[in-house]
Amino acid sequence: MMSMSRLSQFKAAPTKHESTGGSEKGLAGAAQALATEEALHRLADFFKILGDPTRIRILQALFVSELRVCDIAELLRIGRSAVSHQLAILRQANLVTYRRAGKGVSYRLSDAHVTQILDQGLAHTTE
Repeated sequence: MMSMSRLSQFKAAPTKHESTGGSEKGLAGAAQALATEEALHRLADFFKILGDPTRIRILQALFVSELRVCDIAELLRIGRSAVSHQLAILRQANLVTYRRAGKGVSYRLSDAHVTQILDQGLAHTTE
């Protein structure tokens, strides 16, 4: 998975209020900013994972607190097996981690990037 800090190495395209200074210069800059095919596929896979509303709801719940599967299932009013399935996908994508506590397992967001991505996405969609 491509880290978000890696994306920051690319220069952002000019906004609609900025000029590129000519199409050749803009094209050259755009060509330099393109990521590799592999990186683009990893990024697309990342966004596919975030494309499921249930996964987003799980991530939002974990933003507030570390939770067990049964707690998430009760909060979201879905089955435990559905929660476990979604958590496995989120874990594989390194979006959540888990901690064993006796017989139980608690889940939490893997790092602050996950929170930032959710916050930015929500801000963008509510503008």
